Amino acid sequence: MGSFIAPRYMKISNTLNISSTITGFILLGFPCPREGQILLFLLFTLLYLLTLTGNGSIICAVRWDQRLHTPMYILLANFSFLEICYVTSTVPNMLANFLSDTKVISFSGCFLQFYFFFSLGSTECFFLAIMAFDRYLAICRPLHYPTIMTRRLCTNLVVTCWILGFLWFPVPIIVISQMSFCGSRIIDHFLCDPGPLLALTCARAPIMEFFWMILSSLLLFIPFLCIIVSYTLVLRAVLRVPSAAGRRKAFSTCGSHLAVVSLFYGSVMVMYLSPTSEHESRMLKLVTLFYSVGTPLINPVIYSLRNKDMKYALQKFLGI
Repeated sequence: MGSFIAPRYMKISNTLNISSTITGFILLGFPCPREGQILLFLLFTLLYLLTLTGNGSIICAVRWDQRLHTPMYILLANFSFLEICYVTSTVPNMLANFLSDTKVISFSGCFLQFYFFFSLGSTECFFLAIMAFDRYLAICRPLHYPTIMTRRLCTNLVVTCWILGFLWFPVPIIVISQMSFCGSRIIDHFLCDPGPLLALTCARAPIMEFFWMILSSLLLFIPFLCIIVSYTLVLRAVLRVPSAAGRRKAFSTCGSHLAVVSLFYGSVMVMYLSPTSEHESRMLKLVTLFYSVGTPLINPVIYSLRNKDMKYALQKFLGI
């Protein structure tokens, strides 16, 4: 065991020496011997390509299958595009870090990643809410659904999600970027995250920490409340359906979305309700890895396995 700890300690010590001469930050990522870094590079390259393929296939299937030109699938295609953007905000830099000796990220690069990662995550929260609203209209207002959820409304909802997502966090991120950072400037993470960044500031900023917590709480709970209300009304409507087959069909249209909501919110709520709380660094990385890399990989599988129309469209598109 001592032979394993010694090289790792030397590697981190060398990184500490480098940090005193750089103008950016050091993302430690997943410290391990060089062979382990190469294996992680290959693993995450494979996961990244699978994520791009899975979500890209859904986009193409919706684009080329006329039967899927409905609001539910249009929202799903946009959600898949969002997932591609979301995973791309972190994984390419992570892959470069695996092969880097210094693991340095520039100051501007760090805060650009910070902004895009959280803006895309915010957009995902809003997307999950409007997808739940769409299912509420389809199940609880089936006769009025075509006149309410028009192509124009669907487009407006999508655009609103992107605008809200990218306008939610710029102010606190700009404020944090103007703070003074002291010490080693080592971030024990694989991305630029508010918790480790605020820990590196020269002086504590309790007002900024409180403001961040309020914004994060509102971002998580407002869309989540909309999802809970939508599915409560859906559940009440489904239980009134007289036939068991009708109830199963109604639940099947919501099952995929509920699974995705559970995976995403279950992990995000643990981490960002209080970004400065003392999470063990390894657990912080694993949970962040799950919702930033794992869920974009799993989501296409969930939607394709639980939806017959999507499964058929994907088989047709892929020529299976």
